[in-house]
Amino acid sequence: MAYHQITSEERYTLSALRQQGMNQSAIARAMGRHRSSISRELRRNSSAWDGGYRPFVASHRTRARRSQSRRNQRFTREDFRLVESLLRKRWSPEQISGRLRREARLSISHETIYLHIWNDKESGGQLYTSLRCALKKRRKRHNSYDSRRRLAGKRHISERPTWIEKRRSIGHWEVDTVVGGGAKDCVATLVERKTGYALIGKLSDRSKSGMSRRLRMLIRRAPKQFKTITSDNGTEFHDYESVEQVTHVKFYFATPYHSWERGSNENFNGLLRQYLPKRANQKELTQRGCDAIAAQLNARRRKRLGYRTPQECFFDE
Repeated sequence: MAYHQITSEERYTLSALRQQGMNQSAIARAMGRHRSSISRELRRNSSAWDGGYRPFVASHRTRARRSQSRRNQRFTREDFRLVESLLRKRWSPEQISGRLRREARLSISHETIYLHIWNDKESGGQLYTSLRCALKKRRKRHNSYDSRRRLAGKRHISERPTWIEKRRSIGHWEVDTVVGGGAKDCVATLVERKTGYALIGKLSDRSKSGMSRRLRMLIRRAPKQFKTITSDNGTEFHDYESVEQVTHVKFYFATPYHSWERGSNENFNGLLRQYLPKRANQKELTQRGCDAIAAQLNARRRKRLGYRTPQECFFDE
């Protein structure tokens, strides 16, 4: 099996799992990586002073080593103009690299694109504003009482059929809530696990009744493509049984604070923040606006889909 180097996004995941006290073997299993890859990444990029692992520093060291090993490689101004035009269309460096290589137009790594962006920023350029921020701060919950798992009758994710994890069939979704600031308004995001196809619903608040109504509306758009939904343990999902009764879609609940068990949804929410930044007021956002954002993200090419779009994969199936 071909080896793929750890990406910048994976480094943030590795750091978060390490801070939660997981050992290298557990981290490797959670990330779908070989244990030696995690060991090598930590050995090469951890601090020599305190042994700490910092994603931004690790990425910087990797880019530095790569630039030294490829110092004879040169890209023209025309090459970077092509890259910059795609950045302004909100493509990620990894998407640009993969698509251009697939079309045999330009062979450039995503790390080289990142290096170009940072150099541009140091010169006063604005290319970096086209990037989305993947770092997510986490609240400390030491010794706090966890009431979120107390709802009776919930199906834990461990009860979900194991074959769903393999993403071989359409119909298994993940759901989450994305909040803003200054108002109770927020959005619900539904992401199909195999294709990454997403639906976004506007909510006036995080009440369980409002969430249930919006989920029923979104499911009615493609009822045959819904079989299961996996959510976190937020109280807005405590009315899940009413959704099950109407739609016959079975709900499962992830382990509290184990966001990687809903990795598809977490990744999508990171993409969504490019349109709905943190602390931005969502009061003026409408359902039509949500649909427009979802359409743009569903038309964005993804590496794991062979640089096809979620929309293409969802409707081809």
